[in-house]
Amino acid sequence: MAVTMHELAAISKQIIRFNQHPSGSYVACPLFSHYTFSWLRDGSFIAYSMDIAGDREGSAKFHDWVNQVLTRLKDRVEALLQKHQRGEPIAQHEFLHTRYHLDGRDDEHSEWGHFQLDGYGAWLWGLAWHWNQSGLTSVPESFRTSVELTIRYLSAFWMQPNFDCWEERNDQIHASTLACIYGGLTSMRPYINDPSIDEVTGSIRKFLLEHCVDRQTGSFVKSIRPADNGQYEVSYAGVDASLMWLCEPFQVFSVDHPIMSATLDKLRTDLKSDQSGVRRYAGDEYYGGGEWILLTAWYGWIEYKAGRREQAEAALEWIVRQADALGRLPEQVPHAPTDIYKQWVERWGTPATPLLWSHAMYLVLYSQLYG
Repeated sequence: MAVTMHELAAISKQIIRFNQHPSGSYVACPLFSHYTFSWLRDGSFIAYSMDIAGDREGSAKFHDWVNQVLTRLKDRVEALLQKHQRGEPIAQHEFLHTRYHLDGRDDEHSEWGHFQLDGYGAWLWGLAWHWNQSGLTSVPESFRTSVELTIRYLSAFWMQPNFDCWEERNDQIHASTLACIYGGLTSMRPYINDPSIDEVTGSIRKFLLEHCVDRQTGSFVKSIRPADNGQYEVSYAGVDASLMWLCEPFQVFSVDHPIMSATLDKLRTDLKSDQSGVRRYAGDEYYGGGEWILLTAWYGWIEYKAGRREQAEAALEWIVRQADALGRLPEQVPHAPTDIYKQWVERWGTPATPLLWSHAMYLVLYSQLYG
């Protein structure tokens, strides 16, 4: 029996709460071995959904967990910042990791794409949101070390090539990663009296406009790569659905900004299916490049904010149809069951289910429409 949209909201809350570790971390997916870790990026959006759904205690526990992880890594970050200041090269494996064991230990023994900056920016944004909703107007002393450390880390390394949000293309700079950093730093600005933050965020916005735009289509591009002449070259000119982050929630550009508008138009043409599901990017081979629950919810979120409720409702209804009989949402559904999809199933099993980030973004869109 299919679940209703209201039942799915209740189930989503239950799944997220049940899969929060006693430490406060959120497992990405409890039944998919490669995802039995906690990502700062996924977790920050999951915590955000819990704040919206009224579970501030769960959100607070997650932020406390990240605070403890980063405080433990203080000496490591200081060493990285000192090497950067001296102009010494830093290998990618030296940087902070993108995911951690549920108890907070480093993930030292995998070949995952570890150097990512998006999660640290997303965490600052989510933490600021949580504080704002809790009525806090200043940084709690217990968080000062981790917050100031993260701000310094992002301010120093935002131009460093690193893995994108899909753990790919580690030799490139990604517009969606810059959006996360921008959003995190601007969100923390009311809590941190440091004008240098404004310089960094201004530089990020200028960098996006100068280097991350396809001059033919007038839309933002997925990724760029540093060139030998000190400039940058576009490494992937197409759109990636994560470019929506430039608009919501990090608000680097408004939905009606000409380049943002052109990007969303291209996304609708290139990545959105007739049934309303949204893919990551053209040419995606992970499980055959299916339609992602969380990206479809993101698209609905933007459409709702732009005053197009009908499109937002269509996105929500599509997501509801993807839930299984227990109300569990996968990471993605096959756009078409191709040979590539079958190869991934043989290699890793069916797509991750339930994916907590999928349930979280469903709650975000559901709250927009019916909260």
